[in-house]
Amino acid sequence: MASLYDIELCEDKVSHKEIVSKVREGLPDEDELFDLAELFKVFGDSTRIRILYVLFETELCVCDIAEALGMSQSAVSHQLRIIKNASLIKSRREGKTVFYSLADEHVTTIIGMAKEHLEEL
Repeated sequence: MASLYDIELCEDKVSHKEIVSKVREGLPDEDELFDLAELFKVFGDSTRIRILYVLFETELCVCDIAEALGMSQSAVSHQLRIIKNASLIKSRREGKTVFYSLADEHVTTIIGMAKEHLEEL
């Protein structure tokens, strides 16, 4: 019985040069591919996804995020640094408090599309 992870190989070892050439032309350069891979690494941690989900609703400070997720402020702060370095969130200071929010609607779109994909499986 075949599983979802079985990969079938070509029985005829024939290269379709025109198609391959067209595909190669459309590939981003290595720097862009590296940047994309780094961005997806940020989404590869469930704690960071949880933080992003909390920020879907409204901007919050570290204290509020930590309380909402049942985490320590230092653990949240560490993850926020990673998420912010990936430009997925932004911050603003109000007195001594820093509030975090999603950088733009692309963040919700990326997560929403991934969730929709998983629901289709």
